[in-house]
Amino acid sequence: MVLKMTNSVEMEVVFLVADLSGYTALTEAHGGESAAGIVTRYFEIVQDVLQPDTIIVERIGDEALIVSESAENLIRTAIDLQKAIEEEPLFPSVHIGIHAGRAFYKEGRYFGTALNLASRVASHARGGQILCTDHVAELTDQIKGFEYRNQELVKFKNITDPVTVFEIVTEYENKEINLIDPVCRMQVRKDTAPARIPYGGKTHYFCSFDCAKAFVDRPDRYIEY
Repeated sequence: MVLKMTNSVEMEVVFLVADLSGYTALTEAHGGESAAGIVTRYFEIVQDVLQPDTIIVERIGDEALIVSESAENLIRTAIDLQKAIEEEPLFPSVHIGIHAGRAFYKEGRYFGTALNLASRVASHARGGQILCTDHVAELTDQIKGFEYRNQELVKFKNITDPVTVFEIVTEYENKEINLIDPVCRMQVRKDTAPARIPYGGKTHYFCSFDCAKAFVDRPDRYIEY
């Protein structure tokens, strides 16, 4: 398999970049020890959902870089990761970007525009969203189990031409509707959230009383109008 080569080579590869949404806010709200535990658990989940011939090649903070020669396998990894994260109690959401293209491989690392674009697409995604480029959609347009929606033309920083981006969606629906704690940005559920506070015509749900207190002290800091 090309991904296991040790020599320098240029190759066609599919990149998946996935990181936790609101990780900085979580660290600020709950501290470094709690954040470190979240990241440890996050990479355990990532490892558990990897499809065949799909590997993690780099971990930076809360970001995972996953590669494969198969766009289908990476998409299914992304879908399984999103589902697993949504089912994990009191956990941040994840945003994911996928792109395929030629990249330079040397000493276990990848370089090039294709990788940069995958990272840009991931940053463009919202928490809980999987985005891919039109090239990935073309490679997998005959594969069942998911579909592409919300086509968007995006101009990314340091990428010359605008890129067509799609959202990948499945029939899977989380039976529990996840909400976002406005303070630490973790996912919470209405029926199990430890605290809730009405403010600005809306009820806000919190993962802990500490986050609820922080909100009461400075609601303007956490509300987006």
